Amino acid sequence: MSRSAHPAGPRHADVLPEGHYTAPADDLNALDPKVWAHTVGRDADGVVTVGGIAVTQLAEEYGTPAYILDEADFRDRARAWRTAFGTDADVFYAGKAFLSRAVVRWLDEEGLNLDVCSGGELATALSAGMPAERIAFHGNNKSPEEIERAVRAGVGRIVLDSFQEIVRVAHAAESLGKRQRVQIRVTVGVEAHTHEFIATAHEDQKFGIPLADGQAAEAVRRALQLDGLDVIGIHSHIGSQIFDMSGFEVAAHRVVGLLKDVRDEHGVELAEIDLGGGLGIAYTSDDDPREPHEIAKALSEIVTRECEGARLRTPRISVEPGRAIVGPTAFTLYEVGTVKPLEGLRTYVSVDGGMSDNIRTALYDAEYSVALASRTSDAEPMLVRVVGKHCESGDIVVKDAFLPGDLAPGDLIAVPATGAYCRSMASNYNHATRPPVVAVRDGAARVIVRRETEEDLLRLDVG
Repeated sequence: MSRSAHPAGPRHADVLPEGHYTAPADDLNALDPKVWAHTVGRDADGVVTVGGIAVTQLAEEYGTPAYILDEADFRDRARAWRTAFGTDADVFYAGKAFLSRAVVRWLDEEGLNLDVCSGGELATALSAGMPAERIAFHGNNKSPEEIERAVRAGVGRIVLDSFQEIVRVAHAAESLGKRQRVQIRVTVGVEAHTHEFIATAHEDQKFGIPLADGQAAEAVRRALQLDGLDVIGIHSHIGSQIFDMSGFEVAAHRVVGLLKDVRDEHGVELAEIDLGGGLGIAYTSDDDPREPHEIAKALSEIVTRECEGARLRTPRISVEPGRAIVGPTAFTLYEVGTVKPLEGLRTYVSVDGGMSDNIRTALYDAEYSVALASRTSDAEPMLVRVVGKHCESGDIVVKDAFLPGDLAPGDLIAVPATGAYCRSMASNYNHATRPPVVAVRDGAARVIVRRETEEDLLRLDVG
């Protein structure tokens, strides 16, 4: 690796500019287990390893940037969610976080169900052998073709998101001679403490049917009257990257209130309640997520208490962790291209990826950690901003963090907790090719989603 010298940027806390960043760790070479997959560590030479393989070897074989996914960690987390909720509840992995055929097979083997929200995700699930009855189909604007495909395949549930979908799904089911199991997605008016763009239970947004003004009750009323629909329950999702359980408590109270109203009006006790997903993970050392068994216990107690108060049988609970499973299992491996100190501000570290492989910082103002991965260093820490190579000022991967002051072009750095929404939301901005996903387990690595090539880009350009 090159070690070319460069002028030093800001180093010490007493000369750092104002900003939102965590003070440098006592040891920049340490890897906080909260934000890294379970098998990540450093070898005797100080190189970061995952599943027993050094990142320098992975970079040489697969190139950079690359998403490196710890398969053992993924399976462990999936199993932990399944065990925490037991046989009396359902765990649906939210495929929107990251989906591939390999992931579908892992989920099937670990006993999880799968939530999809597009025809493409449904096609991926079915092509990899996920039993259709263990698939839930979400989405706020499912096309008639997608609905027909889902009903024909026999998906276990379709989550109805509007009055139009009630009619569309019923029509598709009746046309195919089927009775489709459905849930009604309601918005419960809970303001989740999260970013505006990932809060999903307040009334002023595109998802679900509001409880306010009796709209959700009317949706249930209409759905119960249609022969093509089997209304099995109510669905509620309050947002993403949530650590505080109080929002779920309010949501459960309001959903159970709707279940009581349905019972009183129709004499029907709906059998299921889906509380969605959105549980947070640790992107930085400041984040403190709950363990699956804690979440399962809390949600079960909340729903049981509310149902007892309403004199209802406790419905079967469903949850939809996506980020909470795949998020911590992967990191993105980059090579440093340039190091640009700005006196009195910070040092800009440019890498060979950027917002095309991680849009979350630009889109959600997301916080990430970063570590020097190809070696260790005893150099003093410097405040850095890790940026990409795209023609965009907002092309930021890590807004503010500390890396060793001798960081140089050719070094490898790794950004943890990028398993969720990074590859799923990746783009070809500036005609960048999307990175591969490399799964590592027990000393072996394999590509589960290959790197795009320029030939792939040109193949779509038929002009």
